[in-house]
Amino acid sequence: MKKLENILKELKSVVVAYSGGLDSTFLLKVAIDTLGKQNVLAVTARSETYPNSEYKEAVCIAKRMGAPHQALKTSELNIKNFRDNPVNRCYYCKKELFKKLDAIRRKRGLRYVIDGTNFDDLKDIRHGRKAAKEFGVRSPLLEAGIGKTDIRKYSKKLKLPTWDKPSFACLASRIPFDTPITLEALDRVAKAEDAIRRLGFRQIRVRIHGKIARIEIANKDLAKAVRLGDLIVKILRGLKFTYVTLDLAGYRTGSLHEALQ
Repeated sequence: MKKLENILKELKSVVVAYSGGLDSTFLLKVAIDTLGKQNVLAVTARSETYPNSEYKEAVCIAKRMGAPHQALKTSELNIKNFRDNPVNRCYYCKKELFKKLDAIRRKRGLRYVIDGTNFDDLKDIRHGRKAAKEFGVRSPLLEAGIGKTDIRKYSKKLKLPTWDKPSFACLASRIPFDTPITLEALDRVAKAEDAIRRLGFRQIRVRIHGKIARIEIANKDLAKAVRLGDLIVKILRGLKFTYVTLDLAGYRTGSLHEALQ
């Protein structure tokens, strides 16, 4: 934690790319405590690729922390290189985001844009890191060598409501590479995951494979999902999925990269 605080002190003033998730909430809290509210601005992107419920939660948490906060409208579906869904899709998304965050930084007279990339993110493929380097975005958690376990531990100690929040990625990550991303597909995913979450599941992904919905749920909840299978099938068929499958390998990040190996 001390190393993280020292890195932030060196940065002096920051725009935090803030989603309201575990990592960015922790980073925002430490930034405020270290630099003071006058030197920190949290910015949350509003987009078709994130459910509105996530945005509302981010706003609520920022308000509770007393963090200066503003929304930023982005529209990734207007970017052809994102919409076509290549393997490096995230690069085009982050490039658009960081470009706008950097403009806000310059307008506000702040020194750096920072994001919540942490040490454990090095285990996954992160094409967005290229965009971060292009715009000089700093990743203090990564630089301090802090991973998910420590972030949860420190977040709990700081009484942050996100300390046990499951990981969340943009809805586009549910669509296989080279399958065009549409607003209709994003909406179906959001509604499917929200409905399954209301059944008592916390870690959930609904991946779209044509007419097939492939559900990833935490391994400990697989048996429960089987018990509620008839209900889940009914819900997802109502969202125009012909076939509903449960992935027995359970939830894992970046599972769509497995098809590339």
